[in-house]
Amino acid sequence: MGGGCRVRGSWALSNRNAHWGACMTGDELGAEGRDAVLNRECFCITLDSGGLLSAIQAEASDPDLAAALLVARPHLFAAMPVFLAEHDLKAMLDLIAAVEAAAADPSYQAQVLAWAPGIARHDFGPRGAFMGYDFHLGAEGPKLIEVNTNAGGAFLNAFLARAQGACCREAEDAMRAAPMAEFDTAVWEMFLAEWSSQGRAGQPRSLAIVDDRPREQYLFPEFLLAQRFFERHGVKAWIVDPGELRFADGLLQYEGETVDLVYNRLVDFALTDAGHESLHEAYIAGAVVLTPGPRNHALFADKRNLTLLSDPVAANAFKLTPDQRRSLSAVPRTVMVTAGNADELWSARKRYFFKPAGGHGGKAVYRGDKMTRGVWEEVHQGGYIAQELAAPSERRIRIDGEVKALKLDVRLYTYKGAPLLTAARVYQGQTTNFRTPGGGFAPVFVT
Repeated sequence: MGGGCRVRGSWALSNRNAHWGACMTGDELGAEGRDAVLNRECFCITLDSGGLLSAIQAEASDPDLAAALLVARPHLFAAMPVFLAEHDLKAMLDLIAAVEAAAADPSYQAQVLAWAPGIARHDFGPRGAFMGYDFHLGAEGPKLIEVNTNAGGAFLNAFLARAQGACCREAEDAMRAAPMAEFDTAVWEMFLAEWSSQGRAGQPRSLAIVDDRPREQYLFPEFLLAQRFFERHGVKAWIVDPGELRFADGLLQYEGETVDLVYNRLVDFALTDAGHESLHEAYIAGAVVLTPGPRNHALFADKRNLTLLSDPVAANAFKLTPDQRRSLSAVPRTVMVTAGNADELWSARKRYFFKPAGGHGGKAVYRGDKMTRGVWEEVHQGGYIAQELAAPSERRIRIDGEVKALKLDVRLYTYKGAPLLTAARVYQGQTTNFRTPGGGFAPVFVT
């Protein structure tokens, strides 16, 4: 296919009705799928950085600030999209349905809540906004690497799809209609469902987007988009550090005004860190709707849960269908690191990734074949899980005239198991880092 590709089809922003075709016959594809060929050979569709910047500026609550932040984050968005086979997307959705079914099972809940912090036992109703399921792709199909309860990037990825430019007419026609309306509607309905699930009527009047030192966060541009999104729906929205909140007279307050709902972007999943006291007290009192909350993280995103989901014997105890149990085979085998299995895991370390059970964002994550004895001394003390390696697939990109092979993973943003948006992250190195030229968030086109 050389320096470009000819593609035709149509794509909706939700990715649920996405169909792409390439001008290649089955013989030309050989044993490979169309998605693999396109990820290797298609350099036709590229990012219109100027168009993306203009679109985000036009939408953000503070256009000048959003522009400055994006310029300072040159590797936030990938140069090219990622292609995904339709059957792989179906397998991902089937697996997500299996995880959601397990999380609703009382015996599963009893096991995961036993190792969760006590605050997770409070169930106020919300299911957790913007669940994120992260997958690696391979010859044996997609593998679920981890689950996130406050997955970032959805608002940014919704804009990203509209900023793709193509070098052939078929691709231009395919991308001409990428409406924001469907994503916006689904997200607003999600937050209304979270609000009503805690017994609230109507819609929230005020909302806080909460993270530690939010202006210092790498995804702060997204907070600006989220703020404007809520304002468009008639909700007063603030971007707030939890230390700025106060719990008084039975109300969570910011600068003297009541906060009805909190869109939670904290990685303190138990709300125990210094400065989080007011949010903790308001949550325990049921005085604010918090999404996602400690229970959502405990049921879905604690990495120790993968030891149950990847164990066929454990899964047999949950109320799952035979198809759901088969879908869980796509969760790489995961075990706790303990004194009892430490020697065995060290000997077989090249087969594993080691991750802190309560970790996030790829921090303190170690690939076994690159782990030193010094690091192992920390890991084998406990608090880590060992997950069998599931190597990521690749996306070849052209940047500054040079073709490079980068790793990729695919993230499905969901609510109650239903897809909101599909995106990819393209990178070099051990984990996603947003430091790779040509890498970053990428839209996903389903073949």
